[in-house]
Amino acid sequence: LTCKLLTFLILGQVTVTQPGAVSAALGASVTITCKTSQNVNVWDSKHILAWLQQKDGETPKLLIYWANTRASGIPVSSRFSGSGSGSDYTLTISGVQAEDSGVYYCQQYTSFPFTQ
Repeated sequence: LTCKLLTFLILGQVTVTQPGAVSAALGASVTITCKTSQNVNVWDSKHILAWLQQKDGETPKLLIYWANTRASGIPVSSRFSGSGSGSDYTLTISGVQAEDSGVYYCQQYTSFPFTQ
């Protein structure tokens, strides 16, 4: 599994930094990190820290919002979990499968429901 990760500027002038790439063996766990340039109050509806997954040729899929809440359609038994606070956040994929390969975004949204 290779996860391609991006660094980009988001609404509110908060810069989000992620590592360039993360690899993991099938069945292992992998943690993807995200650091924001300033603290994000994840419980504030105007500053929503989210994780998205994008596979080749597909639109991004919301996995996690408010740092650790699974999105609709992502079961509690999912391999994906989020954690963190302040300016440091992580997405953990437990028991990595081949279909988990893709681009993972850490993003701060400034509205709810999510708009891009």
